[in-house]
Amino acid sequence: MTDYRWTRLSTADATSWAALVNHLADVDGTGEYLAAEDLREELESTSLDPAEDTWAVWDGEQLVAFGLAHCSSNLSHEGQVRTFVEGGVHADHRGRGLGTELMDRLEARARDRAATMHPEQPGYLSAGGQTEGSSARALLFERGYTVARYFNALTRELREAPEPPTVEDVTLRSPVPADETPVHTAHNVAFRDHWGSAPTSEESWRERWTSRSNRHDVSTLAVDERSGEVLAYVLCGQWVDRELYVNLVGTVPAARGRGLAAACLARTIALAIETGSYDLIDLDVDSTSPTGATRLYERLGFRLKRTTAAMRRDLQGFPES
Repeated sequence: MTDYRWTRLSTADATSWAALVNHLADVDGTGEYLAAEDLREELESTSLDPAEDTWAVWDGEQLVAFGLAHCSSNLSHEGQVRTFVEGGVHADHRGRGLGTELMDRLEARARDRAATMHPEQPGYLSAGGQTEGSSARALLFERGYTVARYFNALTRELREAPEPPTVEDVTLRSPVPADETPVHTAHNVAFRDHWGSAPTSEESWRERWTSRSNRHDVSTLAVDERSGEVLAYVLCGQWVDRELYVNLVGTVPAARGRGLAAACLARTIALAIETGSYDLIDLDVDSTSPTGATRLYERLGFRLKRTTAAMRRDLQGFPES
């Protein structure tokens, strides 16, 4: 470990960080490609303190490992503190203890943040377990994490648009800036019964709503024609050239069963095809979603690309330091 230089991530590191993230997307098959601008935006988030919540590991001038620790400002709908650790090690530098050292530091930071923000509250550490047989999943198993949920990554070629379902008394349209608060309200209602979710704060929602990666022109809202209430939404972004990604799909419980999510997604697919700017549309879905979302996407022409795991361990139960 003495040959490596440990620092904190800063916006000046964004280009090196992007190179490492995109290397990991290739070698681990995650498909999670990011540009330097996206990573700078993440470091500027109000929910992250780069000087305390991040680590960067250097071999000379090459960034070979990174890690971030987060703690949600809101408890989950089950009253749990949600903390998250993420990171990775360059393939050429694995097997040297970097992953273990990173996790030691990240877990300690996540637990400190949880104790400060939500004293005496139960909670968990969450980390991405990638695909079956991955080095990340093996490391997490060793550290006491278990698979809490599986997620399916789905994809669809943008050639022919699906036949949109008929919906009554609803207007389908793209979001505009004035929709920020109504969609935020709908989102918090729609995700109350979703696994691991928590109310999104106004501050976090604003950062998400105004992110440079958003593609509101091909996103879709279903708006009640009488009340003006947002009943369902499909919000998209872009990180990879010619690939559209569905960030969020939701329907408020009172409007479920009317085909609104399908109608929104069908409209988004048609818009994406019309622009000529995209070849694929991708999304990730909880494999046991209470809304039956996987079946919905399959009917609209999506196919399975990979299955990944969300892994957890309790915040309690660590040995005293």
